[in-house]
Amino acid sequence: MKFKIRLLFLFVVAAVGLLVNSCKKNNQDYIETLIAQNQWQLSSAKVTTYVGSTATSVLTLDTACLVTQIFKFNTDNTCTYTNFDCLPQATKGTWALSQDRLFLNVNMTCKDTIARTDTTTHSKPFLTARIVNLGQYSLILQTGNLETYYSPTQIRVVYQWGFVRVKSQ
Repeated sequence: MKFKIRLLFLFVVAAVGLLVNSCKKNNQDYIETLIAQNQWQLSSAKVTTYVGSTATSVLTLDTACLVTQIFKFNTDNTCTYTNFDCLPQATKGTWALSQDRLFLNVNMTCKDTIARTDTTTHSKPFLTARIVNLGQYSLILQTGNLETYYSPTQIRVVYQWGFVRVKSQ
């Protein structure tokens, strides 16, 4: 009799365990959560020019900029970029991840300056950005000529943006 009670108890515990674990989970995406729950401060930016696969020049952008540049993503797929290109501005837009989660697509128009002039222009710098690294404390995006296949004589320019996580106030 005791054996049957133990067997019944074991069966009930197993059934409850299966029932609890079979419940539908929230459809949370770790990458979206990691991007959207943090503010990201620009820590480095560089431009690399390639001919084929050979880097011909590397230029670090705006090392003299003393303005904090913050990229903030929200869970409702809106975003803001404060002080892009070291210009006082708060630009708003929308963001989404590509289906394969390798690219970040940001629809946002920012004011920026053309190198070596004071001419202000507008661009969409993160319209298609490859996610190079995404961790709890860093986010690295690449934009520009990101073709997978290119000719050995093709000139390509790749921009790399490095961000560090900023604790939310």
